[in-house]
Amino acid sequence: MLKRSLFLAIASIVVLYITSLSIYAQTTEQLKQYIYKLASDEMQGRPVGGNADQMAARYIIEQLKKSGLKPMAYNGFQSFNLVASVQAGPGNTLSIGGHSLEYGSEYSVYAFSASTGLEAEVVYAGFGIVMQNDTLARNDYDNLDVKGKWVVVLRGDPMPERNDSPFIPFSDARTKAMLARDRGAAGLIITSGKRNNAQDELAPLIFDRSVSDVGIPVIDLKRSAADRYLLPEGFPGDSLEAKAIKGKSSSIRIGHTIAAITQLEKKTVTTQNVVAALYAPKASDEWLVIGAHYDHLGMGGPGSGSRMPDTPAVHYGADDNASGVAGLLWLAKKLNAQRGKLKRNVVFVAFSAEELGLVGSRYFVRNLPFPKEKVVAMVNLDMIGRLNEKQSVMAGGTGTSSVWEPMLNRLAEGTGLSLAFSPEGFGASDHASFYAEGIPVLFFTTGAHSDYHTPNDTPDKINYTGMQQVLGLIGTVSLELAQSADRPDFREAGPRERVASRRGFRVTFGIMPGFADTGGNGLNVDGVTKGGPADQAGMKKGDRITGINGLPVKDIYDYMNRLKTIKPGERVNVDLIRNNEPMILVVEL
Repeated sequence: MLKRSLFLAIASIVVLYITSLSIYAQTTEQLKQYIYKLASDEMQGRPVGGNADQMAARYIIEQLKKSGLKPMAYNGFQSFNLVASVQAGPGNTLSIGGHSLEYGSEYSVYAFSASTGLEAEVVYAGFGIVMQNDTLARNDYDNLDVKGKWVVVLRGDPMPERNDSPFIPFSDARTKAMLARDRGAAGLIITSGKRNNAQDELAPLIFDRSVSDVGIPVIDLKRSAADRYLLPEGFPGDSLEAKAIKGKSSSIRIGHTIAAITQLEKKTVTTQNVVAALYAPKASDEWLVIGAHYDHLGMGGPGSGSRMPDTPAVHYGADDNASGVAGLLWLAKKLNAQRGKLKRNVVFVAFSAEELGLVGSRYFVRNLPFPKEKVVAMVNLDMIGRLNEKQSVMAGGTGTSSVWEPMLNRLAEGTGLSLAFSPEGFGASDHASFYAEGIPVLFFTTGAHSDYHTPNDTPDKINYTGMQQVLGLIGTVSLELAQSADRPDFREAGPRERVASRRGFRVTFGIMPGFADTGGNGLNVDGVTKGGPADQAGMKKGDRITGINGLPVKDIYDYMNRLKTIKPGERVNVDLIRNNEPMILVVEL
């Protein structure tokens, strides 16, 4: 009898083990199926707008419906429009001294150029750089009157061979255009020498994701065309560049008048968030949001965000972020199986246009299908497919609620995972849009890798076993949030110290800048870091910055360029609009 009982016990254990292995294998196979579909050639890298975008969205909603979820919005699609690119219009013309030049072969227009016409005389201003720090100063506009005129400047900076050149923050074309505009220039023409442009190539028309222009026409002129039609004899582009690199000003008189019409056409596309709800029969009217973005970089290329911009190829985005969407679909199925035990409804959202600046999540959180105060938390999955040998998982947003870190430490016990906490609520993924609205957030990722934003981020490189391990933790966290009667408190979480930004700025306001189009009428403040310079000065979420130290701020690019010129410890006057009323704040940096 004892032997029979022992045999039955062992047999039961074996059956349970075999069953668990079967379920484990099924889960791994399901994740593979999701990722290989989303990161396939037919999805073309899931660029925003177009057939591939719609194909991915349809696939996601069908999988959510199969898991028993109910589509929200319009059949599961929350559509919105955005400007995705710009192209040259048919009306571009350029005439120098009566010579008409050909667009595309002799000159081009920058994507941030104003669409306008201008006929004026010309002034040369070296590299067009104005900067000053503790050890270096340069002002290429010193003693120049450029008001109402075209300004001709050289491409690049005086240290073209140095990757650590202190001039780099002031060497891009948009910054040069802003500096020219600030000094009253009516237009800017950029040409080059061999050191900064060996092949004499025109700048590509790259949309920098800002729908506002710099307010003046900005033209790129080939060196060969500049030498032939614009620059006086004895002062070719190479010679001017050599002298400018040595810091020698060349006071040259350009006798020509330049007449130009610049015309750019913005291409608007329609895309959509995918939204489906898990309605629990015993749920309150509160909601848990689980999200992941499904868009990626398409075929890559200049301006796409690709780390291999010269390699036009499908950017599969298996980890970024087919892995997050696969995790979303897996969680939908698992939580729906527990719907009878849930005390809150759960909405699953696959966001579009994350790669273009969190556009989809910002649209969703401002057009919620239920009251914002009913959202208890947001869980974001972005790149969860590359668990490394150290079993490291980063949990972001852990400072946005007092309950996060104790809960994660408790639930991670026995999982074999090593959690790294990042308390900030702001970050380069969709949870930031929710944190800006005062919602507690959690963000899970296994981190970046060498294939990030390249065509090499393919499904075969996903660690499916590790991904299932990560999802086990995220699923436990999500289930506890959906089952709990207690609501996580919200706390502001962000850097308290005044640190330099990752782009090399020496100061920071401590705000979350908005990417929404203001028509060139300022920069929206989507969030303010508690304890930061802006917070201490009284800046609030919802303000719109229109100027710094008397100089205009039309958009996020103007804002970033203003920061380049400010030193730590300075006090700056910030013009802003609050509730349609202008006001000025003094921000101490």
